[in-house]
Amino acid sequence: MVASDASLVTPIAAMPTPETVAPSITYDRIRAVEWLDGSIRLIDQRLLPGRLEHLTLQTLTEAVHAIRDMAVRGAPAIGITAAYAVVLAARARYSENPGNWQAALAPDLHMLAEARPTAVNLRWAVERMRALCAQLSGDPLPALLAEAQRIHAEDIAANHRMGELGAALIEPGSGVLTHCNTGALATGGYGTALGVVRAAYAAQRLNAVYADETRPWLQGARLTAWELVQEGIPVTVIADSAGAQLMRENRVRWVIVGADRIAANGDAANKIGTYNAAIVARHHGVKFMVVAPISTVDMATPDGAHIPIEQRAESEVLNFGGQRTAPEGARAWNPAFDVTPAELIDAIVTERGVVLSPTREKMAALMRT
Repeated sequence: MVASDASLVTPIAAMPTPETVAPSITYDRIRAVEWLDGSIRLIDQRLLPGRLEHLTLQTLTEAVHAIRDMAVRGAPAIGITAAYAVVLAARARYSENPGNWQAALAPDLHMLAEARPTAVNLRWAVERMRALCAQLSGDPLPALLAEAQRIHAEDIAANHRMGELGAALIEPGSGVLTHCNTGALATGGYGTALGVVRAAYAAQRLNAVYADETRPWLQGARLTAWELVQEGIPVTVIADSAGAQLMRENRVRWVIVGADRIAANGDAANKIGTYNAAIVARHHGVKFMVVAPISTVDMATPDGAHIPIEQRAESEVLNFGGQRTAPEGARAWNPAFDVTPAELIDAIVTERGVVLSPTREKMAALMRT
């Protein structure tokens, strides 16, 4: 007999009282994506932490390049950028042909949706904007801009809710390990996994935060560490291969990561190296938390084996800082993501509630809440 939905998902109301972990200081000052003066304004994350510079995008093509080239990254931030990019594209197509702008927009939306195949938030945002386009007549700009801004605001609100729920799972005095960057730079603001870190630190539940460097793009060393330093939260960067020793010395109680796609059975795709961390965590009795908005859950994908894994250029592994580090003639294999099986995950935290020890039945119940 299948248990009731209420027994499968720990809803917001059943969690430890959020007020016990709600921060008086939110540590929420960074915005990676903004709509400003009719354009998309992005922090160019390729330059951090050395330089803080912004890109101004005025066309959908520029937005696609920014997504592909990782000037903007992180599934929620990519989705928000895509929503604003639809506004740019619709504005241009309506200006060119007011009577047939929807048809002219279709190839643009296809190109945008394919910019990065693993991040389901990208396609989710494009489809949400596409559905609205089909309903519009006349100038589409006001309605589309309002919808993109709504997507952005919903993401920030969801991140704060997930921060509260995730922090409630963390015992006072805990150390935590993060992988990649799942903070304000990867979202509309505050962050998913790093939002939990922000909320837990504000509630004085953390005694240490460790960040994997996250080769080959070093999102942990460059971006997560930069965010936490900006917010005044102490952080220690470790080599990706140091996680096992960290856990062996009982320095952390939780590994907290984000996700680019969560399958119907709870398998979670995230930055390459996440699966390694989950295996090591299980061996050492360290708990493993995945934090992601409900838009990251893809019930049309049955399990992790069906999640497409983006393969990136060999040069990202063979070179470092513009210098070749491997001998000429050596090849590289460079998947951008891996899949952590649901059986290695202790908790999936979403804005709708927390799923403990996820299964297909529990994920379906979550989507019905």
